[in-house]
Amino acid sequence: MLREYQQRAIDQLYRWFEVGGHGNPCLVLPTGSGKSHVVAALCKDALQNWPDTRVLMLTHVKELLEQNAEKMRLHWPGAPMGIYSASIGKRQLGEPITFAGIQSVRNKASMLGHIDLVIIDECHLVNHKEEGGYRQLLSDLAAINPALRVVGLTATPYRLGHGLITDKPALFDDLIEPVSIEELIFKGHLSTLRSKVTKAKLDTTGVHKRGGEFIESELQAAVNTDANNAATVQEVISLAGNRKAWLFFCAGVQHAEAIAAELNSNGITAQCITGDTPKAEREKILKQYKAGKIKALTNANVLTTGFDYPDIDLIAMLRPTMSASLYVQMAGRGMRVKSHTDHCLVLDFAGVVETHGPITAVQPPKKAAGGNGEVPVKVCDNCGELCVIAARICPACKHSFPEPERKELELRNDDIMGLEGKDLEVTAWSWRRHVSRASGKEMLSCTYYGGLSDKPITEYLPLLHDGYAGEKAIRLMTDIVHKSMLNSVVADDKLGFGEDLDCLAEYLTTGKPPASIEYRLDGKFHRVIKRSWA
Repeated sequence: MLREYQQRAIDQLYRWFEVGGHGNPCLVLPTGSGKSHVVAALCKDALQNWPDTRVLMLTHVKELLEQNAEKMRLHWPGAPMGIYSASIGKRQLGEPITFAGIQSVRNKASMLGHIDLVIIDECHLVNHKEEGGYRQLLSDLAAINPALRVVGLTATPYRLGHGLITDKPALFDDLIEPVSIEELIFKGHLSTLRSKVTKAKLDTTGVHKRGGEFIESELQAAVNTDANNAATVQEVISLAGNRKAWLFFCAGVQHAEAIAAELNSNGITAQCITGDTPKAEREKILKQYKAGKIKALTNANVLTTGFDYPDIDLIAMLRPTMSASLYVQMAGRGMRVKSHTDHCLVLDFAGVVETHGPITAVQPPKKAAGGNGEVPVKVCDNCGELCVIAARICPACKHSFPEPERKELELRNDDIMGLEGKDLEVTAWSWRRHVSRASGKEMLSCTYYGGLSDKPITEYLPLLHDGYAGEKAIRLMTDIVHKSMLNSVVADDKLGFGEDLDCLAEYLTTGKPPASIEYRLDGKFHRVIKRSWA
């Protein structure tokens, strides 16, 4: 039932514990990758292998809690589980698995009793200091069971004003990243985003910050004006074309209400959802939206997590933010695979793409206030598309960017002509066992992923072959293992794992991929001629 990369996530988590991982790991899974399926499979596996285990699954909003519980029942009908959440109206304790809202159980460690494993969804919300509801509950549970283990899940492993959630002081000790956005898109599990430079701009000049983020009252006063609202709505209408499901992220409640009113006055059926929208009314609005009876939804801080409608095909960002996590969550609403198109248009009136960079290369916020340096994006002169800096062709209009200035030619031992290969900035890699169609022999393959406009590059290592080819592959593997910060797995008998290439591939995927590769087409296959971890 699990997709390959979801099972890979669980396997890598267990491997982390097996090789001596101490403390609390965090699984980093992109928005839309199905974290709730991973949570369900992890709970089921824990109970079936260790029947006495007691698991507590925590999150901060009831929508995520309901999603996770639903997937648990899907994976394991009749699972021994209960839900404890005031907002859902259930207070079920005593089962081996408890799904709970943090607001409802933060002071109830004594009622929960002995817990062996805590799983926290959206764990970037856990305070890095010893304060807040999560930290209070975990401290109280650890007093009951000092052997308590915590596993986090998030798409954004960083906090505004702190940096990575593993930067000390921190609850989490390591990040496990089993799959990238690029791999999920290439395999058809996510759709792409396309962003345009907009004519209308929301100016934050003079808006102060608190805790690194814009002060909401000042932000709304700056952006929520009649002129801004009219200009942004008119531009959205002019660029939307025949897109059917629009989602607006606004700077606050008054702003969201004003944008909805402006849309309706222009003949666009729109509704506004805020934290004060009654549950029944909210469910009715979302049902109408998904049925196509409402074209546009505006919201303020409520549809960033726990809301999934795959056919969203236009996102208007009207909420300037210094939070990279919020940016990723907003953009993630448009990345589900759609029934009618292959992408979602993002109209960035708030400058968040320019602030944080491409969604596949978001940099963790710095601990100190200030910018993160030059953002790796460029604008297509032909259509205004925001593209990754390395793009050769605009993904929207296919306009070619000028060729970058060529490097000085460099002679290489394996290249007597001195011709350079092509460069790929690597974002992720994936190792697999491969069986040659021609010879039937087993070998390893490694696929390197770059940006969304880059074709993945795959190379093959014939580790089990006799003679020079096998010996060369083993020497290369030894070098890759060393540089990817893994312990050596190459032994005198060829492989430290014997001849289990599946096991070896799984292990290698957990290593640090090179920052870039240089490759060349050699016949119908690619040959990687250089790997750089610098």
